[in-house]
Amino acid sequence: MEQEWKLLESLAPEMTKSILERYQILRNIFWMQPVGRRTLAEKLGVSERSLRTDTDDLRQQNLLVVSKSGMHLTPEGLAVVEGLSQLVDAIGGHNQIQRRIQKLFGIRECIVIAGNADTEKQILAEFGKIVSQLLDEHLPHKNNIIAVMGGTTMATVASHMLPLEHERHNVFVPARGGIGETVNIQANAISSVMAQKTKGHYRALYVPERVSPETYKSLLQEPAVQEVVQLIEKSDCVIYSIGRALHMAARRKMSDQELSMLKEKHAVGETFGYFFNEVGDVVYKIPRIGLQLHDLEEIPLVIAVAGGKSKGKAVKAYLKNAPKQTCLVTDMACANEILKGETL
Repeated sequence: MEQEWKLLESLAPEMTKSILERYQILRNIFWMQPVGRRTLAEKLGVSERSLRTDTDDLRQQNLLVVSKSGMHLTPEGLAVVEGLSQLVDAIGGHNQIQRRIQKLFGIRECIVIAGNADTEKQILAEFGKIVSQLLDEHLPHKNNIIAVMGGTTMATVASHMLPLEHERHNVFVPARGGIGETVNIQANAISSVMAQKTKGHYRALYVPERVSPETYKSLLQEPAVQEVVQLIEKSDCVIYSIGRALHMAARRKMSDQELSMLKEKHAVGETFGYFFNEVGDVVYKIPRIGLQLHDLEEIPLVIAVAGGKSKGKAVKAYLKNAPKQTCLVTDMACANEILKGETL
């Protein structure tokens, strides 16, 4: 695909450039609709005048419509965006970057989409669709237990997941205890939404986000907690995100002493309550009930979701510990940061 496109580009470079530009217009309208021409021009970094020429042509081709509220795609326009996404990603070098990350960190799969989740929040919605596809393609059995972590990224991913094409009995469970955070970003709430969106089932785990060692041991003796923990330990898949260390520490209201310690140890990333420095060493761990980092080695399908340039160092640090069966879902801004300074 990439080779054929290069041949077309050598034959008619202006035509291929125009195709890519118009695809980006349609893609951004899809993400922002309804959107005005001025707002879209600012987003794309082009003049309103040049944008008007393209949008007028696209409107005449029945790919978009203009109303008082702004521009939005027609069904034909949506079909173009969805149908050309893989081709455009290939042209943009996505395939090569995906392969580099897979080889560099020895992971099962890497999926990179265009954009930067730091400034384009709609990318997280695209992540939700991709996670649904991965579950459809790779779940090992008809009956599966899927463990889910909490967080803002995971909440958005969950809300945009799709029903699975292949009939399965999937049970979503929180991967770790999470009572204490905002309700809609707790693992319990997210596993519930994922079950609803994919037509599965879920079980809740009502234990605090952080517990003392004594409370930890005591809670594990509770039958209701034991039952869900046993389900979690049998997980066929785990879905989670990766966060920036200090951001996650602040969100969890960690003490000033803990924050100072994380800074001193140069922590850059966090997942599952484990904090990593840039070389991938674990510098701190929060005791929590549920899956531990080492448990991922035994889970058939591991899906890590994180995007945005700001998360590049955090994701790279984590990938140095990622199990081989990991599928990373990210965007181009994060992928470029991951590959900075790396050679194969």
